[in-house]
Amino acid sequence: QVQLVESGGGLVQAGGSLRLSCAASGRTFSNYAMGWFRRAPGKEREFVAAINWSGMTYYADSVKGRVTISRVNAKNTVYLQMNSLKPKDTAVYYCAVNSRDSGIYGYTDEYDYWGQGTQVTVSS
Repeated sequence: QVQLVESGGGLVQAGGSLRLSCAASGRTFSNYAMGWFRRAPGKEREFVAAINWSGMTYYADSVKGRVTISRVNAKNTVYLQMNSLKPKDTAVYYCAVNSRDSGIYGYTDEYDYWGQGTQVTVSS
């Protein structure tokens, strides 16, 4: 059974940093793309970042330059380093698996498995 567990969320002041982790289990994910999405209160889930099987990365314009996605395949873990956080980054952050590595990373429909999410709150 595939399981994704996010951690690392919390409360941080604007301008601060957080590193989110997503530990995957149930199969080997080295050949899959992994992504991070977020859902702010009252809004739809939106794409944040993705990394494909070869390590190529993709970012939403809203976070580009402030966020870095990375993966350690030996640990079946993907990370999201977030710097210069802003109050508008407040959301529940979810990691997800794109097992087909379809080449399309910005849409929730491309992802097969999802974690439960971790809350990130940025205070002004």
